[in-house]
Amino acid sequence: MSTATDIRYVWSGSDDVAWSQLGDGDPVLVGGWWMSHLQRDWDYPPFRGFVEAIARFRRVIRMDPPGSGLSRSRPDTPATLDPHVEAMLAVLDAADAGRATLFAGSSGCAVAIAFAARHPDRVRRLVLSGAYLHGASVAAPADRAALVELVRSSWGVSSRVMSDIFYPDATAEQRRAYARHQRSTATPEAAAAGLQAVYSFDARAEAGAVRAPTLVLHRRGDRAIRLALGAETAAAIAGAHLEVLDGSDHHPWHGDSETLLRRALAFDGVSAASLGAGGLTSAGSAAHQGNGDSPLSDRELEVLLLVSRGLTDAQIAAELFLSVHTVHRHVANARTKLGVPSRAAAAAWAVSHRRS
Repeated sequence: MSTATDIRYVWSGSDDVAWSQLGDGDPVLVGGWWMSHLQRDWDYPPFRGFVEAIARFRRVIRMDPPGSGLSRSRPDTPATLDPHVEAMLAVLDAADAGRATLFAGSSGCAVAIAFAARHPDRVRRLVLSGAYLHGASVAAPADRAALVELVRSSWGVSSRVMSDIFYPDATAEQRRAYARHQRSTATPEAAAAGLQAVYSFDARAEAGAVRAPTLVLHRRGDRAIRLALGAETAAAIAGAHLEVLDGSDHHPWHGDSETLLRRALAFDGVSAASLGAGGLTSAGSAAHQGNGDSPLSDRELEVLLLVSRGLTDAQIAAELFLSVHTVHRHVANARTKLGVPSRAAAAAWAVSHRRS
């Protein structure tokens, strides 16, 4: 089975487009962010946990759009949808994915809508998160121009500004971590060009031709893409269902990603029995579940090793991008599995069974 860091390339137009896949089963193409970098995104814990959760049930295909991340040849992100749609088709062909569910977010939603309209035979379902149809509707022209220029001239400041916009509910350390992640994925020039390009995306003329079953997920307090834009997207696609979720974080792997993932996977046909009652994002994919004879999951071991270093639940939550409640649940589950009376005893067990 391929791993998420097994990077492959496929030629599309004038681009070598980078892609990878993880898991087995029905294919799901995941992507569509302002900036993308297959390796750097995989190294970012919230995103990795999100992809691993989907890969427990589906074959996840990821790609770097033309002009971004590890995709080569083209210097800048194309400002029209055509090269993005062509690249998506090339990746699905290379992955031998006949019909796939498209799980798109943010600027990728316009690309996914255009693809679904032009290639209806290749789309099983469409899941859109934080969607908009037309980049010009995201903000006033002067505001868009100012943000593009800020990214180009001061990537350090603008990455922190974007973190505040994308993740208003996150802790200060989580926002700093995302700012660092943004800067690791692109140069200031590439980030500015990419932002300017996605402001130009326009799928309004394509949305009415989409026939795939469509779910539009949007968080009520999203500051990056207003709820009204998600509602407009759902209204433009025949039969689309809009589901408004609590929270303010823009990207689906932050905030209450558990609820969002359950809605998306259930819509894609994963049964309630398969989803179970446990945490999706904390469990990891089947490829990362194995741990010899240990009764604990990788995440439970990871949490206990941080407990052994003297970190509080709040500090562990900030380190692993989890909620304090989720950390507490991992510790409690581990104690139950191990049959030990205290968190200190569980942490001692984790240290003694640490893998090399």
